[in-house]
Parts: sequence; structure tokens; C-alpha cells
Amino acid sequence: MDGHIVLAGVTKAFGENVVVDNIDLTIGDGEFFSMLGPSGCGKTTTLRMIAGFEVPTLGSISLTGEDVTRVPPAKRNVNMVFQAYALFPHMTVQENVEFGLRIKKVKRQEVKARAAEAIQSVQLEGFEERKPAQLSGGQQQRVALARALVNRPAALLLDEPLGALDMKLRKEMQLELKEIQVRTGTTFVYVTHDQEEALTMSDRIAVMNNGIIEQCAGPREIYEHPRTAFVAGFIGTSNLVNLRVDRSAGGCATMDVSTGQRIVARSDAKAGSSVQVTIRPEKIHLRSDGLGDDASSVGGRISDVVYLGSMTQIIVDLATGERLTVHRLNDEAAAADAKVGDTITLHWAAENSFVIAGLPADASGGTDAAPSTSGNDNGREAHE
Repeated sequence: MDGHIVLAGVTKAFGENVVVDNIDLTIGDGEFFSMLGPSGCGKTTTLRMIAGFEVPTLGSISLTGEDVTRVPPAKRNVNMVFQAYALFPHMTVQENVEFGLRIKKVKRQEVKARAAEAIQSVQLEGFEERKPAQLSGGQQQRVALARALVNRPAALLLDEPLGALDMKLRKEMQLELKEIQVRTGTTFVYVTHDQEEALTMSDRIAVMNNGIIEQCAGPREIYEHPRTAFVAGFIGTSNLVNLRVDRSAGGCATMDVSTGQRIVARSDAKAGSSVQVTIRPEKIHLRSDGLGDDASSVGGRISDVVYLGSMTQIIVDLATGERLTVHRLNDEAAAADAKVGDTITLHWAAENSFVIAGLPADASGGTDAAPSTSGNDNGREAHE
């Protein structure tokens, strides 16, 4: 991938506290790129280093091929949008959007043309003479975006800009933000702790934890094929199972639970070895139809049933000591019939037991995986 923004060996420490630890990251031109992770993982500090508000302790940052590691924020061709929109309350939408260009002494005719273009890009035509107090939260957010886009930045940096909005408006703005990014072709670098938000909008996502990038890939790849236990647990709901291999044949590793019951994963792991697998709740079925002869099939007792509107969540305790979460759509009769205390058999295809590997992650979008250090440790060994 051609690097529009490139971070090479970037580390940031505050005293002895290392908050970003030797990360390499390449962001492409015109990409909607998200940095996702819990509070304190280093995502906002990384964004601030790209913006120039923080200087790396080690490493370098380049923007469109130019080293900007120690270039001050005002001289970088980037703009930043924060959760607080910081609109001037006494100015109209038009005046707010034009403000940055007027400060730069851009000619009046060009100011008007570029402001009109920016206002159109966020679909606020007809609102030019309104003051911020006359706008909804979502409209104010769009004014802040237009004010940043009017400068035609090489990249727009967004630090949890939807955090102040209610849930309904937040979901609407997620789609609008992506549409604006596609229309303008601007590179967006977006920081969030909201997994659904990142999955909805992003071309690629870097999942950060304790100052490192655990995985960097497209939304589907990250959700379907998490490379570490942290990613599997942080992105949506996932079941982590420790599998001690009893048999290995035909590209499948099998753990025999009891007569007729087994957990199977696509893996070349040898008999006697252990692997950790993740299974998404929606991949687990209450019937074995069409799953193939090598499907996992394991029994357990239902410990909880939770109605979630569009789906039912079923918690099942296995004889191995593992606990599995199952999601069934509520148009399926089997989900409605599930009751606490019932004995149930669960089935899933071998390829849906995704093996978490143990190689370092490549933040440029490669295929290696990072070591897993967490997960459910009360598996078969505890049972035996």
C-alpha cells in the first residue's frame, strides 16, 4: 500500500510511562482508517502525534512523503475534529466555515466558492445563515466537518467526534460521515472505543491495546478472523475455547469431549498439542443440518436465556468447564423454546472454530498474528 501517512517505529513515553510502543502503521490515500481500543490504549496519543500536538519519543511520521515528525501543527496539512465542536456561537454557519480561510487571507471570491463546496459536501445548503444554537447536534457536527474540509487537508483527524450525540443520531451520523468521506475522497483517521462504529465506517481498523497494534485489517477480517484473544474479545462477543488436540487428520484438529461429542477446528496442530480457538455466537447452531461430517458437536446445560429484541442470547455451560454464548435470531423457533436448565447440543462448522495464531501482527495489513495472552483457562484440563 502506498503510504499517505506513515508511522515508522513510533514510540511515545511520558516519563517512564510508555503509552505508544514502537508501532509501524501505513494509512492509504483516501482511506477511512480507524484506531480502535479501550481507554488508555494509546489511540488518541497516536492521533495527536499525527496532528503534531505531541512529538514522538522515538520514530518518524511522514505525510504525503514528507517527514513531519517535528513540524508544528499549524504547518501540517491536516485538520482535526474533536468531540466538542467548538463552533463560534455568534457566527453563522457560513461564517464558521469561512473562518479558517479568512485567517489565511484567502481571496474573498475563493473563500465563498470553497465554503459553498464544503457546505454542500455535508449537505447543509439552506442553513448558511443559521447560528449554532439554531442547529441540532448532528447539524453542528456537520458544520465542524465543513469547517475542517474547507481547508482541503491531506487528512482529516477525528477524535471520537460522535461521543456527545444520542444513540439514534450517532448511528445516523456514522453513515453520513462515511458518505462525506467517500464524496470528498479525503483521508479520514478516526479514533473511537466503539466497536460497532469502527466496523460500520472503516476501510481498515487498527485495534490497539497497551500501546501496541494487536491487529490491523478490514472490518470483516478483524471480526471473522481475530488474531489475538484481545481482539476476539474486544470486537463484538466471542467465545474463547482452549482445545487440546486428541486427533489430527485431513487438516482438522479434534478434541473428543465424550462419545459422539467433539470440538473441531481447521488446523494442522498435532495430537497432544493445544490451541486456542474463537467461535462467534451467531456461528453456533442448535441443529446440525448442512454443517458437514467434521462439524463440532457438544452438549451442555442452559444457564441463562436473555431476550435482546432481534435475537435471543443463550448461555450454555459445557461439561468441559467452558461456557459458550449463542445468538439466535428471534424468527427461529428453537431460540424461543430454549429454557434455563435444559440440556442442549450445539453444532458449528469446523472453519468457524477460528484458531488464534502466535505470530506478531503486521500493522501495514499483513497476515501474521500476535501472541495470545488471555482467554478462558478453565477448559478440558480443569475438567480432568
